[in-house]
Amino acid sequence: MAEIQGFYDDLFTAVPEALAALLDAGDAGASAAVFVDGEPVVDIWGGCADADRTVPWRRDTITGVWSVTKTMTALCALVLADRGDLDMDAPVARYWPEFAAAGKGGVLVRHLLAHTAGLPDWDGPVEELYDWPSATARLAAQAPRWEPGTAAGYHSLTQGFLVGEVVRRITGRSVGGFLADEVAGPLGADFHIGLSAEHDHRVASSVPPPSRDEDYLASAPGKTAAPTAGTGIRVRDGNSVAWRRAQIPAASGFGNARSVALVQSVMACGGAVRGVRLLSQAGRDRAWEEQFRGEDRVLGMPMCYGLGYGLFGSTYGWGGWGGSLVMIEPDTRTVVAYVTNQMREPGDDNRGLEVGMAAYDGVKALRAGH
Repeated sequence: MAEIQGFYDDLFTAVPEALAALLDAGDAGASAAVFVDGEPVVDIWGGCADADRTVPWRRDTITGVWSVTKTMTALCALVLADRGDLDMDAPVARYWPEFAAAGKGGVLVRHLLAHTAGLPDWDGPVEELYDWPSATARLAAQAPRWEPGTAAGYHSLTQGFLVGEVVRRITGRSVGGFLADEVAGPLGADFHIGLSAEHDHRVASSVPPPSRDEDYLASAPGKTAAPTAGTGIRVRDGNSVAWRRAQIPAASGFGNARSVALVQSVMACGGAVRGVRLLSQAGRDRAWEEQFRGEDRVLGMPMCYGLGYGLFGSTYGWGGWGGSLVMIEPDTRTVVAYVTNQMREPGDDNRGLEVGMAAYDGVKALRAGH
């Protein structure tokens, strides 16, 4: 059985067992965390940080979490809305005048967060993703694919630039800078959008699925091919220095299960964690207001979106290409995070859910006072 490092409460032995089983099944490395009331009851890791299986995954290992990054970018926008600096019902063009081009004057801020803005496609070269002014100018000039607010289509790469530019116009800071100063910093969370060179030695590279190589193309849940028209992102892109340094706030965040669970505990615990209040209760609740329910035009499956989070009954969260996942349960003030560098084929990947289910009985027992 794979060796698991870290600690866990005795009520949660099923979680390290689940993680060990995934590593035994061939995964390179991963971390898992369960936070209740903003404190860890599980904080574990195991396996290797590299494809050759020579570098052990350590306590401070971080890796790209792909679209789990969207929950961090959304939190930045929610903080600004709670402060009164951002109106979710305002036209995007109020903050970013150039965005009104090509019939987008009626796109509202909340449409960006709910994947209903009609701009799901990145049609520029991969290199342009690394250049913020070029990427945002391209999106500002683009016409929407449908009437904004009337349909949803997963904005896999574009959402971060759209929300991020609004954040930048309001604060004068990049999303990564705002996250560091106002969210991750105050919480002491090791999560980064725009990773500086000092952290490179800690990064676990993404490992493509068995029988694939680093040219393996990004795809989304329910899809076996790239989910949108235009540029495909490959594993080698995500492993590049350019990707790490860039701010691609829908996809280029780096962290581990501990840091993801700590930050998103703000959402599980009514807006405050460890004495740090980032949101009012009402500001937190705003995220769960249903913005869209129905067939997602890009994913080709039924979805329900709040403001920056997927809504799954009383559980909220999102997953990333490659398997990382965060699940938030406000009813039990619980967050489960699973972060891995090992990709699997999208249609064959329930690892994060398995870890989440393994935590379920422990949370129930904890809430029942053992």
